[in-house]
Amino acid sequence: MKRCARCGEEKPRASFAIKRSNLDGLQRQCRDCMADYHRDRQVARGQRVRPRVEVPEGHKFCQRCGETKPHSEWHRNKTASDGLSTRCKACRAIEGRAGHLKRQYGITEAERDEMISSQMGICTICLTAPAVHVDHCHETGRVRGVLCFNCNSAIGKLGDDPDTLRRAISYLEGHAWKPTLVAPGVYQLPS
Repeated sequence: MKRCARCGEEKPRASFAIKRSNLDGLQRQCRDCMADYHRDRQVARGQRVRPRVEVPEGHKFCQRCGETKPHSEWHRNKTASDGLSTRCKACRAIEGRAGHLKRQYGITEAERDEMISSQMGICTICLTAPAVHVDHCHETGRVRGVLCFNCNSAIGKLGDDPDTLRRAISYLEGHAWKPTLVAPGVYQLPS
């Protein structure tokens, strides 16, 4: 037990933050008093102060979605005072997807959704599967559309090369391109 220098209450040692320069290794004020002191200073400076939300033991309030969730719904963060991330797992996933689209393709989720709705929600190549994967040119980075996984990966596997794709189409139609051996190690492709 330790007495808080600000409120004067006797509280357990866990109610005090660590301060190694003090003899007992703990701060003089309890965590609640330090939080009040910090909040008062922020208000005095004219800065925005987050509202204090009472949460049950084993739960945390997410500032982004405004919900109180159990600790199992949070990623761990060793550097945080409570050992948990600042946003819940669901909010981090949403921000991660939006950030990926912006970093990788330079588009927002709204622009992607608009492209999907203009394609009526289906892949523009196979016309059967739902469009969920953003397709882009690997040379220029320009977004071409939204495709299903199979069509997007097929284009990628063929190296985004129209000539290779034409040969694949010809092969599927039954016109195999069989090279002829002209000399040892020298082959002639049909025109």
